[in-house]
Amino acid sequence: MATDESFVRQAIDLAGSAVERGNTPFGSLLVVDDEVVRTAENTTLTDDDVAAHPEFKLARWAASELEPAERERCTMYTSTEPCPMCASAIVYAGLGRVVYSVSVESLAERRDDGVIEIPCEEVVDRADAETTVEGPFLENEGLAVHDEYW
Repeated sequence: MATDESFVRQAIDLAGSAVERGNTPFGSLLVVDDEVVRTAENTTLTDDDVAAHPEFKLARWAASELEPAERERCTMYTSTEPCPMCASAIVYAGLGRVVYSVSVESLAERRDDGVIEIPCEEVVDRADAETTVEGPFLENEGLAVHDEYW
């Protein structure tokens, strides 16, 4: 049985892979019943698409490919706390849980612009959704990828 720690590390590795492919350092994966069902990396730069965040791509995929009961059992592990756009997609998809490494607050401290400082949990709460949000988790490891990039 894999642990939250191992899945968060996989998300951090995906963030590093995104950088290697010419994108910004964000990566995510979906897990249902301890099995990784899908992964995604940020491709906003290489796709020239502002919505190509890994969390958004995975939420869209889950909404179209997984049954509602699977989405409720689903955990999204992500290298960085989902932005408001992605948090909304997670809510609309009905994902059961999100676990992130780097907090939006820590990310904003490293970047001059482009960070909307609304915590994922606030979006979920305001939507009156059932999604559980946990983090930051292994934040120093996640921050290392950001510190190298920014």
